[in-house]
Parts: sequence; C-alpha cells; structure tokens
Amino acid sequence: MGLLGIAVLHADPHLLVLDKPAGLLSVPGRGPENADCLSARAQQHYPDALVVHRLDMATSGLLIMARGAAAQRALSRAFAERRVHKSYVAVANGTLPLLPDWQDITLPLIVDWPRRPRSKVCHDTGKPSHTRWRALAHETWPTAGGLTHGGLEHGGLAATRVELEPVTGRSHQLRVHLMATGHPLLGDELYAEGDALAAAPRLLLHASRITLPHPHTGEPLHFHSAVPF
Repeated sequence: MGLLGIAVLHADPHLLVLDKPAGLLSVPGRGPENADCLSARAQQHYPDALVVHRLDMATSGLLIMARGAAAQRALSRAFAERRVHKSYVAVANGTLPLLPDWQDITLPLIVDWPRRPRSKVCHDTGKPSHTRWRALAHETWPTAGGLTHGGLEHGGLAATRVELEPVTGRSHQLRVHLMATGHPLLGDELYAEGDALAAAPRLLLHASRITLPHPHTGEPLHFHSAVPF
C-alpha cells in the first residue's frame, strides 16, 4: 500500500504503521512552507489518524499513528509505560568495538535553547537519558577528498554500523549520545562535521523495528522496515 509517497505497512480501524522517508516532517512545522508532513498526508486518507510519537525530519523508518481518540490514549499510555520498544540502525563515525553485549550511554540531555533545535549534554540541568547500543559491523565510507582528516588511506572513512535502542525518548537523543561519545552519525547536519557530515547525503539513522501492544486488543505486534542505506 502507498500513501502519497509513504508506505503503509499496516492499517486497521485502530492503528496505522507507516514508513516515513527521510526529509519529511512528522507533524507540521511553523509557516505554510512546512505544512506538508507525514501526519497531514495520512489524514487525507484516514481523517481519524492522530499523532502518538514523532521521528526527526532527517530520520527515516517506522512511525505509528492512532485511529481515534481511544486508540491514541491507549498508545500514549503504552509509550509512557515503556511497553513500546523501538530499534534503530545507524552508521556512526569511527570504529566502535564489536562486543557481544549491549552497551549503555546515560548522559543527561537538555534542549540547547540558544541553538535550537539542537540538544546537548548537561550534567547540571539535563534530564536522565538512556540509550542502548551494540556494534553490528565495521564499514568504510567514501570521502570526497579520498583521504579522511585522520589520513585513512584507500579513500575511506572508518565507520561502524550500530543498532540503537532508546530507553528514554529525549529530543535528538540517539544523535546527541553518539556525538557526545565521539562517534557522530554520518550525514548529520546538526551534530557531524567534516568527513562524517560529507560521507552521506542524508542522516544515516533509520527506525527499523517496533514492538507494541495493539491499542484495542492488546495483542503484541511486531513490525520491521528494511534499512535503506
């Protein structure tokens, strides 16, 4: 199924599961030039579709919408009680260790108001934030100049494909946590610089899996979206 350029992976009277492309807002932004978004497109075909969560504009992948207020309340409660589990795949700059167990990042985050929409680590005023990660594979990404700033030979940038699980849901959490540990995501216009920014034409972050209770029946549902990079 398709929806104005958006793949509809699941639709029933209570729930929509959509596959958002990178570069599309989840909800309308300020001004008429930012009116086009996933929720507006969905509501053209499903007028009762309501927002439950969001993905950053630059992030692609799975996004769910409720159909009707009762389903929205049920799904919002499931998110609040952490009964919705999301998994992302990303490509991070540098070489992260290929360890058998999940690793944790627990740096506190807060919106960087003078530089919105950026967020930042702040140990004084930041909110508790928790990301789990594990490295999947080491990769080499091409660079425009053939060499990285660090002098890596053979025209490549050392990178690591990672799986990420947000335990909390702070703004830009995955992106800031990886950047703060020295491994910004490739193509991230807000948090990457130099070769890491230039290595990809988009942010390499994709919401690839989601598990949630059905808002009407409570049945556990599992959805997957293929990683496009």
